[in-house]
Amino acid sequence: MTMQEQTKKILMAAILAIIALAAMLPFFTVQQSMLVSAIVFMVTLWTNEGLPLAVVSLLPIIVFPATGVLSTKETAVNYANPIIYLFLGGFLIAIAVEKTGLHKIIANKMLGLFPSSVRGIIFALIITSGLLSSVLSNTTTTLLLLPIALFLTDEVKLKMRLALGIAYGASIGGILTPIGTPPNLILMGIMEELGMPAIPFAQWMYLVAPLVAVMFLVVGYVLSLGLDDHKIETDLHVPALNSDQKKVLAVIFGLIALLLLNAPIKPYYNGLGLSEPGILLSAGLLLFAPPFSILNWMDDKENIPYRIMFLFGAGFAIAKAFTETGMASEIASHLIAFSGMPLIVFLFIIATMVTFTTEITSNTALISIMLPILYKVAEQTGLDTTLIMMVATVCASYAFMLPIATPPNAIAMSSGVISIKTMATYGFIFNIVGIILIVTVAKFFWVSII
Repeated sequence: MTMQEQTKKILMAAILAIIALAAMLPFFTVQQSMLVSAIVFMVTLWTNEGLPLAVVSLLPIIVFPATGVLSTKETAVNYANPIIYLFLGGFLIAIAVEKTGLHKIIANKMLGLFPSSVRGIIFALIITSGLLSSVLSNTTTTLLLLPIALFLTDEVKLKMRLALGIAYGASIGGILTPIGTPPNLILMGIMEELGMPAIPFAQWMYLVAPLVAVMFLVVGYVLSLGLDDHKIETDLHVPALNSDQKKVLAVIFGLIALLLLNAPIKPYYNGLGLSEPGILLSAGLLLFAPPFSILNWMDDKENIPYRIMFLFGAGFAIAKAFTETGMASEIASHLIAFSGMPLIVFLFIIATMVTFTTEITSNTALISIMLPILYKVAEQTGLDTTLIMMVATVCASYAFMLPIATPPNAIAMSSGVISIKTMATYGFIFNIVGIILIVTVAKFFWVSII
């Protein structure tokens, strides 16, 4: 990209930001309008790649204080959010898997269970990622599977489809259980605080299983389009594990066991109460120490995707700004005006708003703000509280367009084989499909059970 092309892209982002500011000022405060303008500026640069991903991701530290959205301290502290260290720990494990060649053995084992066609492999990765994410963190699942997918082929086009399949599969499967993703746990906690009847574990799975299954099929089919002429050559001969591979495998099995023991299953089991970021980071750092000594800082530090860590920080800073400026509450409060519409229309409005809002802010932060407001809306209008809150919760996990939307998206971007434009294109399609499916399932299936 020439300097002239880069300048045009930056100017485009600035012009769109000014237009957004002018459009927002009649409806919101100056501070809230500045926030929207800043987000438009950054999202445009992320999308058109006018500046490097890491550079744009650090802009909130400058832009938010300059525009009066947040102070420097309030912004910068988000770049040390615990989820960033969960990501770092998981990525250290992924580096060790690739360094020892363990991913090749795991990949061949997987391919022996599924059809070896490109479409079969895409479905295998989506389903594996989704099922693992129903009981483990979707961040952890994506980190563990991504190196395996990238090993399978040297074609960038195929690598891109496989990486997206893992990321989208993790987001889709995360809703399958109440413990699969943070918004689910937040919903269960808020329902308990409000004195609402809890949704039993088995009933939750029964409610969302049809949605998950159809989304698996749609995403797998779309991602495999146009790949009939492509092949993935595999050598299904699986050699014996060497000592380094056994060490890494021991850490991974120990990690998975500890994560499963740590996961609460309300109201039956409270878990160990350990910090999941602490668990992941401990496992990653353990690989530097005896008796493992798999990783070496001088050799392996270059493989750590610091730009994605900055991207996480930007996402958390935006979420903080939405809360502190009152923007999220302001938007949500307007929902009461739509509550007199037919139920399916109201559900569609909620689903659309949550899905696209969570593209630019943390789904955890958004759903924490939205659920109490939706409870009040339902209480005042007589709508089914559980139904509305569950639609919003699921939509908070079904954001597929931008890397800041969910950790799996950001991790897939760290592979270097996906452009933001490509992710946004596929993601927009799956956002629309997800909204339609969620509203349909809620109106014609959930409403008769909840």
